[in-house]
Order: sequence, then structure tokens, then C-alpha cells
Amino acid sequence: MQVRNSLARKGGRRQSPNPLPPSQSFDMMGAPTAFSRNEEIFGEGEPAEYLYKVKAGGVRTFNTLNDGRRQIGAFYLPGDIFGLEARDRYSVSAEAITRSRILAVKRTEIMARAADDVATVQLVLDLTTKELQRTQGHILLLLKTAQERVVGFLLELATHEDNHDDFELRMTRQDIADYLGLTIETVSRTLTRLESVSAISLPSSRHVILCNRPALERLNS
Repeated sequence: MQVRNSLARKGGRRQSPNPLPPSQSFDMMGAPTAFSRNEEIFGEGEPAEYLYKVKAGGVRTFNTLNDGRRQIGAFYLPGDIFGLEARDRYSVSAEAITRSRILAVKRTEIMARAADDVATVQLVLDLTTKELQRTQGHILLLLKTAQERVVGFLLELATHEDNHDDFELRMTRQDIADYLGLTIETVSRTLTRLESVSAISLPSSRHVILCNRPALERLNS
């Protein structure tokens, strides 16, 4: 694939150890590549040769079930690193959910740096911890009611935005439904219900304003 080959050419430059913070050190190891909406970054079962960082836009990772349905496991937003695997092949597929710039760094490059760079070791440990927390949080979310899932998702998403109470959704409602294990109709009805009680406002299908955080927190408890 031409795009993936482009990432491979850009992602493997060797840098000498430096005192930069782990996230900045990661940025020095590659160059961003542009992806269009819905473009594949990597596919389930492909060799796990790279780690990726979202510089702009957003990414969904997912599995396709035997009956063709899609289960989204995570969303990654600017600053997030994804593609960490315990084995040598990706267990999920990854696609851009909007126009995105994605940085790719070879897994072998990171392992080589980790041999003599404490910051890189810390980066890998942090990534591992965050992925475990992300997975555990998603599992707990799926145990809740439909309303609690939607509210919990909005509150979690808001923590990633510059304006925590007023933001644009990068993902579609179908994406949200596939992440929450709900139908798109249930997601839409729940958002409408939350708007009707003035907990949120929806100026457009992608624009969300959290109007009453205390009420949302109570609905999420």
C-alpha cells in the first residue's frame, strides 16, 4: 500500500538519546503522514511493525465480527499513541475517522532506543498502562445502561477537548453506537432525551455543549 510505504520511509530515523520528555522524544523519531476520512492505517492480522501517534484528527480501532458487524474498541485523539501490541501482529484494524495527520515510528526503533534511553522505557510503560486502563474503562462502560453509556462517553470525550463543555464530535453516531454496543437509533434517542432535559445542547449533529455537568455526573453514577 502506497501510504503505508510512505509511513515506513518516514518512520524509522534513528535519533541519539536526548533529555526531551517521552512524548516529544517519540515525535523526533518520525514524520506525520496525512490520511483521509475512513482511510485504513493498518489492518487486523498485519505485522505490528509500527506505533502511531495522532497529531491531528482522530482514529478508531475495531474488529469485524463474523456476521459483518463492527465492534469499535477505542478512539484515539490528538496526542494519543496507538498500535501497541503484545504480539507481532495487530489484533485490530485502525482507520482515520476524519482527515488526520498520523506519525509512525518503527517498533524496532523504539526497542533499540529503550536499550539506553530511560525516557523511552518510561514511554513504553506509560503506553502499556494507558492501554490497560482504556480497555478496563471500556469494559465497565459496556456494563452500564444505554443512557449511562452515552453520558459516560460524552464526559470522557470532553476531557480530551480544549473546551471541556463545548466541542465537535470527530466520530459519527454510527461510530459511537459501535463503540458503546448500542444501535444508532438508541444513541440518537438518548442524545435527544438528554437535550430535552437541558443536560446537553446539540446545535448540530456533531456539535455538543454540556449544559449541566452535575446532572450528567448524576446520570453517569
